[in-house]
Amino acid sequence: MRRRLALPVAVLLLVSGFALPAEAHGCPRPRVPGAEYQEVACLADLTTAGTVASGHTNPADYAGLTHAGLPQQSNVPGVQIDGFFPDTSYTNKNHGWNHDSQFVIRLPKKWNGGLVMSGSPGVRAQYANDRSISDYVLAKGYAFAATDKGNTGVEFYRDGVRPGDAIVEWNHRTTQLTRAARAVVAQYYGRPAREVVAAGISNGGYLVRWQLENHPELYTRGVDLEGTLWSADGPNLFTFLPPAIRGYEQQNPALITGAGFDPGSAFLWDFHYTVYWKLTQRIYAAELDPSYQGTEADYDYASRPEAQQAVKRIALTGKIGRPLVTYHGTFDSLLPITQDSDVYAAMVRQAGRSALFRYQRVEAGNHVDGLVDAYPDRLVPLVPLLQQAITR
Repeated sequence: MRRRLALPVAVLLLVSGFALPAEAHGCPRPRVPGAEYQEVACLADLTTAGTVASGHTNPADYAGLTHAGLPQQSNVPGVQIDGFFPDTSYTNKNHGWNHDSQFVIRLPKKWNGGLVMSGSPGVRAQYANDRSISDYVLAKGYAFAATDKGNTGVEFYRDGVRPGDAIVEWNHRTTQLTRAARAVVAQYYGRPAREVVAAGISNGGYLVRWQLENHPELYTRGVDLEGTLWSADGPNLFTFLPPAIRGYEQQNPALITGAGFDPGSAFLWDFHYTVYWKLTQRIYAAELDPSYQGTEADYDYASRPEAQQAVKRIALTGKIGRPLVTYHGTFDSLLPITQDSDVYAAMVRQAGRSALFRYQRVEAGNHVDGLVDAYPDRLVPLVPLLQQAITR
């Protein structure tokens, strides 16, 4: 059962109807509809070149997601709004708020009429896309907004009552912030955004797909990088991670490649077994199949009806209602391309939506660009492709 957050009455009265004073005299104070609390700041630079020093981002949120060669944008003045929507969980510790459903909205002074919406990858918080998406689109004149998805961290599964509740909330919070950010943009600039682009990586890419399937009216188009595929009948991470874990522990590479991982990515398997495979299997089983008591390697999705029912609540269909561009690397060693985006492309075709979909398989692309620095001669970065597709 989710844990309840009790705020002092005085704090509730303060944050329910008023924004804190802006940090610069005469700074505009747009209101975020539905927000329980917000802070407004006029900043000389909305990119990480400025926000790291000013305290308006958290580098820990985006650590490891980009490679060292990614160009650094800077000198984008504008307004930043940080805050949170009403919520009863408190896994997100950013700002010392201990409150989930945190968001950030950035409004550049020189606006091109566009808005980019994003949810965090993995189980990270709202600043996770600051280097990979926010910096780049701000420099191109887009407004930007991102959500922490309503819960964060490796114990995100503690938020909710039913299996799957925490992930269901991810989709709700993305929809909620999109509606609010569209209103803020119209309020601040005096006209609505001419285009609203959903963009994200990994779990953030899953959000893009889900939003375009379920709320196409809110977006113009979407771009996803290696979006997580949830399919009730499989494949999903419950069908390919357990055999990969078994293969690694039994020193049987055939089990790993049989699970869908490219044999050319074998040099990455030590790292992924140590950092990702077992932890990912464990925490998502806790979210979607909490009665399971066995090991990660022994998990058998086909024999777990509770998990199958929970996955149905968050499953994708391929029925996108807006144009979508997807990129995925062939050396992805967390979400193997043959079990993820290849399958989603087929789902889109089967749904009769091929005209809305463009899919590119990227040779030697991995799940996180941070590993490019360790293997510059063996991996290619994917974030630059994502950036270009968003602003193309």
